[in-house]
Amino acid sequence: MNQSSLPPLIAIVGPTAVGKSDLAIRLAHEFGGEIVCADSRTQYRGMDIGTAKPTSAQRRDVPHHLLDLIDPDETFTLAQFQQLAYRAIADITARGRVPFLVGGSGLYVKAVIEGFHIPQSEPDQALRQALQHEATQLGVEHLYAELMRVDPAAARRIGPANVRRIIRALEVYRRLGAPISELQMKTPPPYRVLVIGLTRSMESLERAITQRVDAMLAAGLVDEVRGLVARGFGYDLPAMSGIGYREVGMYLRGEIDLATARELIVRNTRRFVRRQYQWFRLSDPNIRWFNLDEPEAEEAVRNELLQFGLRKKEPG
Repeated sequence: MNQSSLPPLIAIVGPTAVGKSDLAIRLAHEFGGEIVCADSRTQYRGMDIGTAKPTSAQRRDVPHHLLDLIDPDETFTLAQFQQLAYRAIADITARGRVPFLVGGSGLYVKAVIEGFHIPQSEPDQALRQALQHEATQLGVEHLYAELMRVDPAAARRIGPANVRRIIRALEVYRRLGAPISELQMKTPPPYRVLVIGLTRSMESLERAITQRVDAMLAAGLVDEVRGLVARGFGYDLPAMSGIGYREVGMYLRGEIDLATARELIVRNTRRFVRRQYQWFRLSDPNIRWFNLDEPEAEEAVRNELLQFGLRKKEPG
């Protein structure tokens, strides 16, 4: 199929606190779009403040998809996200709207726009624990050597230091009898894709991070975490280990004071942002980057969308 005849899919990526959501909402409003959220934490119901979910007013202004899908004690796989994202994108397109895939979870975005063939294998906790035990008793080198033997392509891509991904690759191989590298081939979806990357100077971004953390605390992040725990969601859940929830949990357990929790959230968010930058820069050289510190950046993004073939919706 001719690429120009394919419907558009706009991805907006970048680090936490850079301003993705606000700009995406403005652009979606202007170009007749709807937002598909590509964030690994906004899927959790009841975790609103610490994940910076869009407000009710923002959701009324522009429809958002893939929010509030599961409870904090439920699992949600990359394959599930990809399937739901494709369904939402197809629905948006069928109604003559423009899908905007927006978020800072780079793997979520790439799984959609590159069309990963993700192994349809639910996590096997018993097998995973057995592999973890092997790693502890025999060393990660033992597991990595096995992965090199059964799936050298995945082993080279993962490297010998990423224990979690080594275990996941071996879990898939032992359960399905096929190398994960063969199961993770790619078939790009039937859309023409434009990926917009948003950035700021590190000084500007660090100010935004501090303001964001203070705003979350002022909005009631501590009460949100306290309420989740009261509903039976334990501190040991993966969902509760995210930045903000982990540090507030330490405060609520009496391990640190609130001022220290705040400083830890700011510091850990800054570290996370640096990793996000590195991931996006290395993972996709085709991202079109725009520095939001520059006054003309937002208009430059609009012009990019117009050149890509989008048209602003008619008023009224």
